[in-house]
Amino acid sequence: MTTSTTPNPVTWFEIATSNPDSAVAFSGELFGWTFHDEPGGPDYRMIDTGTAHGIKGGLADTKGNLPNHAVFYVEVPDVAATCVKAETLGGKVLLPPTEADGGLVFAYLLDAVGNHIGVWTPPQQ
Repeated sequence: MTTSTTPNPVTWFEIATSNPDSAVAFSGELFGWTFHDEPGGPDYRMIDTGTAHGIKGGLADTKGNLPNHAVFYVEVPDVAATCVKAETLGGKVLLPPTEADGGLVFAYLLDAVGNHIGVWTPPQQ
């Protein structure tokens, strides 16, 4: 994920599908994006949008365990506090704060009108 100095910027997007090869072919041809496997395994591919100013993304293989979806991620200073605030504003926490390898923390939210949003905080230095 890309970090930013702007407060709460959108810094990552993710496409999740049970048919990643089809999604790669479609998005690659339509937008000119390139994809490469994540070193941790074949179930996640990194997306390069090809521009210095565009955000990067990932393509997850859901293996049919989740519905297909696309979500953007907002970088926040504190994922847990953001989850609490989202609930006070009428949202819902779908996945509570979760630490990934390397210390990155993320969560999935549902906003007050039903949209999925990811929030994340980079690893603490």
